[in-house]
Amino acid sequence: MAQGMPEARPPPHASYAPFKHGALALAAVSVEGYNAELEDGDGFVGDRASGRAFRAILEGWRERLREVGEDPLGETPSDELTKSKLDAILRDGHPEAAGVVHAAIEEFARELAAVTRRFLRLEAWKGTERIVVGGGLRASRVGELAIGRAAVMLKAGGRAIDLVPIRHHPDEAGLIGTIHLAPSWVFAGYDGVLAADIGGSNVRAGVVSLGLDRASDLSAASVARRERWRHADEAPKRDEVVEQLAGMLKNLVRAAKKERIALAPFVGVACPGVIEEDGSIARGGQNLPGNWESSRFDLSRSLCEHLPTIGEHATHVVMHNDAVVQGLSEVPFQRDVARWGVLTIGTGLGNAVFTTHAARA
Repeated sequence: MAQGMPEARPPPHASYAPFKHGALALAAVSVEGYNAELEDGDGFVGDRASGRAFRAILEGWRERLREVGEDPLGETPSDELTKSKLDAILRDGHPEAAGVVHAAIEEFARELAAVTRRFLRLEAWKGTERIVVGGGLRASRVGELAIGRAAVMLKAGGRAIDLVPIRHHPDEAGLIGTIHLAPSWVFAGYDGVLAADIGGSNVRAGVVSLGLDRASDLSAASVARRERWRHADEAPKRDEVVEQLAGMLKNLVRAAKKERIALAPFVGVACPGVIEEDGSIARGGQNLPGNWESSRFDLSRSLCEHLPTIGEHATHVVMHNDAVVQGLSEVPFQRDVARWGVLTIGTGLGNAVFTTHAARA
């Protein structure tokens, strides 16, 4: 049990007010907007600064070099060059091979800066002082350099805004952020919560330790245990994804019990798309396997059916957009700015913008 916190348990299931999925008014911040889908003549603007876009840019440079000679990156397809391999090329590779990666970073950074400018022109994003960048590409030196170069371009172009990598590893930020969706009773008498992050390629689940014995503002929250399943390799059906996720959560409940982690009967879930109050996905779930936007599909109810109780109490599930949740992991560290946003470079480009309640000077 969290040290220094009073003994507390939630009231019986029937006495709860309904949980609100996709809430815009949260305890520490207001969500001013998310999942903005900007378009131009070539399609969605955000697609130019996605993980797929970086791979396409890298491949474009390689094709040009193949026209006049050998490809310094060899025969491995661009989609199969892992982030760690690209980082190693930057660090220790042949100068020409490193030059190809640098060229791709520079071009991608220009796209990221241009897309960021488009977001900053939106009404909801006006007055934004800082943007945190998460997503899979951020978890590499390649991603960090792209973020840093885009930040320099923005400031050199007259935009006085910070563009910074997300603090936690992206695999963990999408889990840690769920604690800011939790009701207040979670923070009294419990050590942690279950969290899930459903993406276009992977499903992640974890036990998030609240860390309240170290910091009352949740800045010490961490992932005590996690599991990952790369569903993109298996092309499962939607219901198979739900069953697999439920199995992962059950494994984590058992592990937490062995480790004497007192889990609240709460599961926070991050997933792509616009999340309605009833937990349905209005739009934006097209990268998930199967039809997640069906009016007959209720993910929160399905998870509760698979995991009806945690400890002695009925399970409660709260859902929100994955970019929102990644951004929420930064709540304890963004109290010095009033308006801030998040961009997540993954299968697509996730986005959200927040107002901090009573931001400190």
